[in-house]
Amino acid sequence: MNHYETVFILNPVLSETQIKETVEKFEDFVVSRGGKMISKENWGLKKLAYPIQHKKSGFYHLFEFQAPGEVITPYELEFRRDERIMRYLTVRLDKHAISWAERRRNKKTAKS
Repeated sequence: MNHYETVFILNPVLSETQIKETVEKFEDFVVSRGGKMISKENWGLKKLAYPIQHKKSGFYHLFEFQAPGEVITPYELEFRRDERIMRYLTVRLDKHAISWAERRRNKKTAKS
């Protein structure tokens, strides 16, 4: 099981329920294939650095999860097929990135 992090940007014209459905869809995709969600973050509506599909903003979401390596290819294929997703990036975390992500999560929960 490898440690991964995915950031994806959803189309800004989506309703709250459509955003929730999309996030749940990708969470279920990972879990149904033997993965384990560690953390989910909704960063909200943010301005983009450059226009994507003629849009100037998007809803950002971050997933941190553990999954077998063979899950990632179909996972990213699902991102490409979904028209609600404007961009996505999945990276495998090394031991330093894992500890940094853990510190970031702990700092965030301490603020709450």
